[in-house]
Amino acid sequence: MFQSFFPKPKLFFLSFALWALICVIGWYAKVQDLGSILSLGSLFGVHFPAALAEGADAAAQAAFKSAQDTAFDIWLYQYMAVCYAIFIGSWVIYGGQKWAKWSVVGSGLIVFITWFQVQVSVMINEWYGSFYDLIQKALSAPNSITIDEYFAQLFTFAGIAFVFIAVAVLNSFFVSHYVFRWRTAMNNYYASKWQQVRHIEGASQRIQEDTMRFASIVETLGVRFLDSMMTLLAFLPVLWGLSSYVKELPFVGEVPQALVFIAILWSIVGTTLLAVAGIRLPGLEFKNQRVEAAYRKELVYGEDHADRAEPIKLAELFTNVRKNYFNLYANYLYFNIVRYGYLQAGVLVPLIALGPSIVAGALTLGIFQRISNAFNQVEGSFQFLVNSWTTIVELLSIYKRLKAFEAAIDNQPLPDEDQHFIETNN
Repeated sequence: MFQSFFPKPKLFFLSFALWALICVIGWYAKVQDLGSILSLGSLFGVHFPAALAEGADAAAQAAFKSAQDTAFDIWLYQYMAVCYAIFIGSWVIYGGQKWAKWSVVGSGLIVFITWFQVQVSVMINEWYGSFYDLIQKALSAPNSITIDEYFAQLFTFAGIAFVFIAVAVLNSFFVSHYVFRWRTAMNNYYASKWQQVRHIEGASQRIQEDTMRFASIVETLGVRFLDSMMTLLAFLPVLWGLSSYVKELPFVGEVPQALVFIAILWSIVGTTLLAVAGIRLPGLEFKNQRVEAAYRKELVYGEDHADRAEPIKLAELFTNVRKNYFNLYANYLYFNIVRYGYLQAGVLVPLIALGPSIVAGALTLGIFQRISNAFNQVEGSFQFLVNSWTTIVELLSIYKRLKAFEAAIDNQPLPDEDQHFIETNN
């Protein structure tokens, strides 16, 4: 599943995790302070500004912060580009695998784009603050802002949104090709071993369909996981800073960094509930694919052999399909009760947490919007398992099916379900 596409997959993914950790630690420990010396922003006329004089007015402070943020962003992108170039270049040279250009370079590009999209989300969160503060100013004092100021904020958002949409569309196009190349690699590998796997139940479906579904789901889950981790790294400091506006929680009292505490606690509760409620689903999904394959296989045999696909046999096989589906529906019933109940209750959590601060008038509308958005981003990152559970269930069932292929190729004992199927149909 992985060896056909990635060079030395275990080492590849382990080295990626370690390199990412080294780069993140290096940035916060030392590298971010070297921008004024090493940044290439000066080539574009962007420099780290000198220290702001004491007593500067609000306009000067805003201009200073804008120039500082621009220089900082250029240095960050430069650092990220160097980190990616070192990792990708090393693996393209060292890996020497047929699909390395797609698996290594393509994976690196997807990760970089995911990180860029998270940075755009942070920019939108900052825009929320300034825009809704402007709205509050206009509503509290008529004609205190001009129409040009109002539309300037909308044009700022439109520019950010245009970049996000363009990147998202191009990324979706690239990912489609990436997934198909992964499917091609798996398809070529399994097809070359056809004589060793042809006796496995649903062998044709596993090569024709499961390879595509596996590549697509793994890529989707991988991007979601990376997006969750990067969002967490980007928004947790934001939420940490915004927690200074929330001095106490209802029913609890004063809690340091209350918003971060609530986000972590609520996410742990949700993940635990969903894991317990959905523990049986992977096995049922796998069994469902097996009984469907058995029914489909008998129908296929009936197309070429008059003594196969008899009504009694088909009725028996379809009864198995029906029983498994009804069992699956029953398990999804209580799983969805827990899932949707938890997600809807989560809408009220930040509003409850902010209750005392809202009543005390400690927040502006802009700060409220920034807190709400940052809280949702952090909470969503912690809830990766909650939001992806049904997809993970589907992936596990496909993984079990493809593992039977690899067991046959490596001359290892087949999983019990596949061995039972072969014995029953021979």
